[in-house]
Amino acid sequence: MTPAQIISFQDPHPFPGKLIIVEGIDGSGKSTQLQLLQKWLESQNYHVSFTEWNSSALVKDTTKRGKKQKSLTPTTFSLLHATDFASRFYHQILPPLKAGMLVLADRYVYTAFGRDVVRGVSPAWVRKIYQFAVKPNLAFYFNVPIDVAIQRLQTGMRGQLKYYEAGMDLGFSPDVNENFRIFQTRILNEYEKMIQEYDLIPMDATQAISEQQEVMRSIVAQALQQYRPKRGTYGKRAQIFWRRFDLRQSP
Repeated sequence: MTPAQIISFQDPHPFPGKLIIVEGIDGSGKSTQLQLLQKWLESQNYHVSFTEWNSSALVKDTTKRGKKQKSLTPTTFSLLHATDFASRFYHQILPPLKAGMLVLADRYVYTAFGRDVVRGVSPAWVRKIYQFAVKPNLAFYFNVPIDVAIQRLQTGMRGQLKYYEAGMDLGFSPDVNENFRIFQTRILNEYEKMIQEYDLIPMDATQAISEQQEVMRSIVAQALQQYRPKRGTYGKRAQIFWRRFDLRQSP
């Protein structure tokens, strides 16, 4: 059975909201573009909810402890990320989608499909773990050459590469920068395979930030032409959602 047969994301989700996600290797600028898109959407009076990879409090302490002790195997790492995603999916993604809101996700299941496979996890196995996820309405993939990504990270505010971030657990090279290069290059190769498999929208991440944002907004605006926030039941769900989690403050 091929990975595409296990999870294909062929069917649009049935919820009134829209799910927009970004993917790309470290240093691709995906997070910056999503933050700019969020500000723009909110300026257009859309109700927006944001979530990002590996941010659930459910597994935060466990993941932190495992990284500190350098005791995470590829399978353990994969399962922790899947647990994190499942928690956020059912608490931060599905509720606003059902409420008719726009959900922006900084990385989605495709991050696992890339990183976990490079770490040696079976492509079919990791796809099966995430089979409960829904297909995004828009999935942007910010493609950047590895040398450009490394230069951005070295000149930015990231500081020294961390052990698992650089893929040092895989032992490609004793040099952290070279190991990072090999690790991220292999992830790039996995993303290239996913473009057609999952209808990812390729973005030239070497362009100026403003140019990328202009392209992104144009695609999103076109996708939202027929979008109308649901009222009645879904409107009430949105209000309850924000009030319950105290994510929005009244002006």
